[in-house]
This record gives sequence, C-alpha cells and structure tokens, in this order.
Amino acid sequence: MISVEGLKVEFGVKPLFSGATFVINNRDRIALVGKNGAGKSTLLKILCGKEKPTAGNVSIATDTTIGYLPQVMILQDNTTVREEAQKAFSDIQDLKDRIDRMEKQLNERTDYESTDYMKLVEKFTSEHERYQMMGAEGYEAEVERTLTGLGFTREDFERPTSEFSGGWRMRIELAKILLRRPDVLLLDEPTNHLDIESIQWLEQFLAQSSSAVVLVSHDRAFINNVSNRTLEISCGKVIDYRVKYNEYVTLRRERREQQLRAYENQQKEMADIREFVERFRYKPTKAVQVQQRLRQLEKMVPVEIDEVDNSAMHLKFPPCLRSGDYPVICDEVRKAYSHLVFDHVNLTIKRGEKVAFVGKNGEGKSTLVKCIMGEIPFEGNLKIGHNVQIGYFAQNQAQLLDESLSVFQTIDNVAKGEVRLKINDILGAFMFGGEASEKKVKVLSGGERSRLAMIRLLLEPVNLLILDEPTNHLDMPSKDVLKEAIKAFDGTAIIVSHDREFLDGLVTKVFEFGGGKVREHIGGIYDFLQTKRISELSELNQATAQIDKPLQEKSSPVSVSQTSTKPVATSSYAEQKEQQKKVRKAERAVEDCEKKIALMEKRLKELDMLLCDPKNASDMKLVAEYTDTKRQLDCEVERWERLSEELEQL
Repeated sequence: MISVEGLKVEFGVKPLFSGATFVINNRDRIALVGKNGAGKSTLLKILCGKEKPTAGNVSIATDTTIGYLPQVMILQDNTTVREEAQKAFSDIQDLKDRIDRMEKQLNERTDYESTDYMKLVEKFTSEHERYQMMGAEGYEAEVERTLTGLGFTREDFERPTSEFSGGWRMRIELAKILLRRPDVLLLDEPTNHLDIESIQWLEQFLAQSSSAVVLVSHDRAFINNVSNRTLEISCGKVIDYRVKYNEYVTLRRERREQQLRAYENQQKEMADIREFVERFRYKPTKAVQVQQRLRQLEKMVPVEIDEVDNSAMHLKFPPCLRSGDYPVICDEVRKAYSHLVFDHVNLTIKRGEKVAFVGKNGEGKSTLVKCIMGEIPFEGNLKIGHNVQIGYFAQNQAQLLDESLSVFQTIDNVAKGEVRLKINDILGAFMFGGEASEKKVKVLSGGERSRLAMIRLLLEPVNLLILDEPTNHLDMPSKDVLKEAIKAFDGTAIIVSHDREFLDGLVTKVFEFGGGKVREHIGGIYDFLQTKRISELSELNQATAQIDKPLQEKSSPVSVSQTSTKPVATSSYAEQKEQQKKVRKAERAVEDCEKKIALMEKRLKELDMLLCDPKNASDMKLVAEYTDTKRQLDCEVERWERLSEELEQL
C-alpha cells in the first residue's frame, strides 16, 4: 500500500533519521516508537503528504486513501456535532450533487440520439452505481454508531462543537477520520483525550477494521493491544521489529546488550591496534604490518548503540509576590449553554493550596477554569483575590504558538529585561540547547511544544498557577520534574488532570465535577479514590454513586481507624469491657492493614517508575515483583474492607 525507500529528514546539521526503508501492508498494525523529538510525528506527516522529506521516496498505491489524526489541529466552531461528523462523507455529498445535476440535464435535454447524450447516460449510470456501492444511504446510522462509541450521547448530536472541551472536540475529529474508513490510518497520540471506555472502543474498532494502522502513543497497554509490528526511530535510523510492542521491548533490550558487547569488543580491538602501531611505529622491519594495521583501523565502522533517553528538563518557577489569603472565591456560580454545565458552585481556594479538578470529560473542569480566567461569561459571583497574578497553561496550548517562529524567537518575543540575556540557558534547561533552539515551531513534536509553552509560562513571576492537562504529550521523566517544581512552588495551584500518579502527593484537596455539581473532598487523590471506591480516575464514569449534594456538604475522608467508635450498650460492666476490647483489637487490625497498604502502594509506585525506564521495561524480576505486589495489595484491600465492616458493626 505504502512503500518507503531511503527516506531522510534533516532540519539542522544532524538528520532526524536517514536511510529509512519499509513497506506498510494491508492490515498492518504498526506502533511507531522513539524518544520525544526523534521524528515520529514528522514521519507520519511525510506518509500523509503534509511534509516533504529531504531525500528518499514515498510511493502510495493508486486509489489508496489515508486518514491522519495530528496531535495539534485547527477545529471549527460553526457547526453541530452531527454536521461536523457528516463532513467525513463530503465526497459522497459531492457525488450526490453531481448525480442530481446530471439527472436534471437528462430531463431537460431532448437530443436523445446524440453521442453526447449517450455519454451523459453512461456517466450517470456509472456514478449512480458508485453512489450505491459506497453505502451512501446508510451513512447517517454509521455516524451515530461511531459518535456513540466515542462517548457522545444522542442529546450531544445537535449541540454546537464550540460548547465542547478540547478533548471532546478531538473525538469529533477522530470520528470523522474513522467514518471515512481510509485504507491507511495514521494516528498521532489518539488516546490523549479519551477515557477508558472510549480507548477500549477504539481498540475494538481498530481490531475489526480492514485498514492498515500506524500509531504513536504513550499508552503502553493501548499500543500493545493494537499493534502487531513495531517501527523504532533510534540513532537516526528506522528499525523494523515485526512483533507487537511488548515483544519489541524484550527484543530491543537483547539487541542493545548485543550492541554493547560488540562495542566493547571493537574498542578493545582498536586499542590493541593502536598499541601495536605505537610500539612498532619506528621499526623498519615492522613498517608493512604497521601500515596494514592503520588501514584496518581506518576501515572500521563504529558500532552504534541504541539511544536511551536519560535527559530531563530542569524546571523552577521564579519567586512570586504574595497574593491575598483567598486567590479564588466562587459564590453560587452557574454556567449553561444549551444544557447545564454546573450550578450552585461554592468554593474557596486558600493561598498556597494545591488543588485538583477531576471528573470525566465534558463535566465542566476546563469551563470553570475559563470562568476564573474571565474568558467566558457566567452567572453568580466569582472573585479573584488581591494581588493575584495568574499563569495559565491551557489544554490547547500548542495551538497558541506561532508556527512560523523558531524556538528561540518564540521565547525572545515574550522575554523582558535581564531574562533576555539568559534565554539560551533557559532553553538548554528544557532540552532545547544548541541547534534545537533554531528549530521552527511547526516541526516540533507534541512533547516539545508542551515544553516550549511551559517556558513561556515561566518567564513572568505568578502566584496562581492554573494548569489544564499539563502532562499531555509529556514523557515520564518530564512529568516527574514538572511535579517536583509545582510541589516547590510558593504560590497556589489549580491542576486539571486525569493522571492519578501525577496528582499523588501533589494536591491536598480534590474538587469533583459531575452531574452539574462540584463537590469538595479534603485530602489527596488516593483519599478521594478511596471514598469513591475506585482505583483509577477513568472509573469515575462507572462509579455508581450519584453526585446529588451541593458543594457545601463537604466530605472529608477519614480512615476508619481514626473514627471514634462508640460501643453498643451492654447489660453488664464485664460485657462492656469485652466489647471495648474487641473494638480496640479491630482498630489495631485495621491500622496494621492500612500501614501494609501504604507500604505496598509506595513500592508499586517505585516499581512503576523503574518499569517506565526503557532499560528496565522488560526486566522480568521487576515485572514479577510488580505483579506479586499488586496481587498482595488487592488481597490486603479486600481484607481492609472486611475488617472495616467488622469494626463498623462493633
């Protein structure tokens, strides 16, 4: 379907990759992997014809159609969800318009015996048969099935796309691409804005689709479930592994070990040759051997070792002025479009607090952020405190960057005063050192754009950070550095995120959005998940508990062991003492259980970080320990629930 031969791409002195040669066949499910900035998104753009390579050829078979979902897209605001999705069938509509015009001509013309009339009849017949073969009559039902699969309700179909958050609008674009049913699907981070049900639906859709698929994703489970082949961009080359992602991880580790052994052997051989040359350089009887050794040394091709991305950005927010005691106060805030987003929102965020906004997509998290920023109108009172200076990282931050500028120009345009003298140092800290600072924004990957947008946020001191999905497109090391920087930040932070690990240990209060209400939960993200009896933020969609109480009825999760338990009345002093003894024993059991759970969760987090490192990804000892610890944790949680129920009964 698509044949790639000798592909080379370069933006500076050193090419992104060169000599790339591979073929995309029918029903291939290809995971495209490599470190941030390696050229994954660039390769997808070349395959769909949006960019040209420096050298090499991309040959696409005749009549092959390609669907491309980019990381960054320009979205329309003047249509409904249904109308936007129906644009996928614009070619069918164009064909219908042509058929209607030909039918009108046939009815108006009277030269039935002429050659032109017969040609028109043949063309009309051919186009009408093609129209029917394309399944044009049933495309409305297909639009509804696809939109429903991606999480939309029937009530959403007639709503304007402008009412939806960035994540839902990206789903509309994904729906349009899937509805076209192209021969080749090129998907760049398709899961960034999807919840768990939509990801599973997409996995099933791709498994049943006859299209070839090339996808880039940081979601390891997703690419492993979808892929049957892996292309890796490393050391400026594209390496083809004809296995699914998990098997690729094992093969890559073995390949790198072989490369290391070959490199060490080559270095030893080169050292021996140099030693021989130095020892006998000035002996006439050894002149021939010395020249032979020198030629041998010149002909040696250095062994390359696959890259391991150990770089990390260093992030530090500048000192900020002290704000008022309450940077944000909401009093009976309400927002509605054609439907209610939220109502009776009453919340107060204190200076220095780090809080999370959580909830499924479309429940109003980003909408409330826009209300705080003053970007959209609302009802009720929303007060921004004294001396508050806001730094805002939007979900669609990458769209706000000028693609015609270089990385350096982007920062130079907003830098002021002495900061302009330190631009190169700042860019270097964010892995934009050297030639990378001269790259155009339009060639940056999603992760690189996110880092660049974060630099802009750092240039001016602020005391209220509002971060809307800041971890999208960031790899694990970058997430960890950003998290540590926010923890060390002196001001107040509001973080909108679905990333449980990112929020853990970072926030001390959670605001849950759902059912038109906003409810406050005191404590960290795991305290919140425990009160909801779920383990992942994505499970909020499946939680059976309905949010029917306003924000004023705050729930403060307290462990059972800390709750004062009053023993039931007994008929005698001895029975009462025995009851108290049972209660104390049950409390100790619950406390011991909670300590074990905390230790296992801590170890799981450590193992998770180790396994995110490519060099440990296929370490079977770590994988076995992770699996065993997870199993023990599940058992311990079940035991905790049982003991807690027994204590409650006592």
